[in-house]
Amino acid sequence: MTDVVTGAYSYTGRHIAARLLAAGRDVRTLSRRPRGPGDLEIPSSPLQFEDVPALTAALVGVETLYNTYWIRFPHEGATFEQAVARSGTLFRAARDAGVGRIVHISVTNAAADSPYPYFRGKAAVERVLAEVGVPYAIVRPTLIFGPQDILVNNIAWILRRFPVFLLPGGGSYEVQPVWVDDVAELAVTAATAPSNPVLDAVGPDTITFGELVRAVREAVGGRAHVVGAPPWAALALTRIAGTLLRDVVLTRDELGGLMDGLLVTDGVPTGGMRFVSWLTENADVLGNRYVSELARNWRLP
Repeated sequence: MTDVVTGAYSYTGRHIAARLLAAGRDVRTLSRRPRGPGDLEIPSSPLQFEDVPALTAALVGVETLYNTYWIRFPHEGATFEQAVARSGTLFRAARDAGVGRIVHISVTNAAADSPYPYFRGKAAVERVLAEVGVPYAIVRPTLIFGPQDILVNNIAWILRRFPVFLLPGGGSYEVQPVWVDDVAELAVTAATAPSNPVLDAVGPDTITFGELVRAVREAVGGRAHVVGAPPWAALALTRIAGTLLRDVVLTRDELGGLMDGLLVTDGVPTGGMRFVSWLTENADVLGNRYVSELARNWRLP
């Protein structure tokens, strides 16, 4: 009853691994970095793609592989095309190791003809998975929120500290935020679902991005004035902030997907946690510190 989770020392993978451990499963991880303080104490092997025999050996005897590997943006020579190729290497290693099933975390509205490389890359990985010959399930989250997430936490961080928050395009486009533990529960459930399902992970609330930002401001007692701005101005400001923070705060793909409604689906909600309820329960800690994408996933110890 052994499962492997890629990135169990990162974010979504951590919550999937914790849920599997709570269910009594034997859990291991393939990780790009060593275990640090506060990480789950589970066996780990390197998530590397050059030594395919070693990668395959790390997956022998595994019932389910939960894959969260991806990149938010190209960085230090890593590209979306490389991430697609590396995902294929991982899936083929799982097949050769005899893994029973692969549960892959993707994104809502991944499409081969998307104007955004992020969403095209996600669709390409789904296609590779479907062709590799291992039973699979694909979980497609919308906007994930939870403790120490990147987007909502850093929105709160800005609202706590700065006088103005720019809403790109006015913020009238919709989102369906989904709790990270609801995503983890759906992923674990998908491991035993019939056929090869593709499942949207969607929260119960459909709100505009402007409503989301104002709800966060109210919950944390933020002082910022929330004002609409042209998308280019918001992106320019986040680039300046990213330089000061030594991070990438927001990408053009993320903003475009958000404004084009790609974080909304027509399906029935699969998660139960209401966004405002979670905000109320976590207002004291939300946004107390900035969460850096580069520090979490690139500046490895």
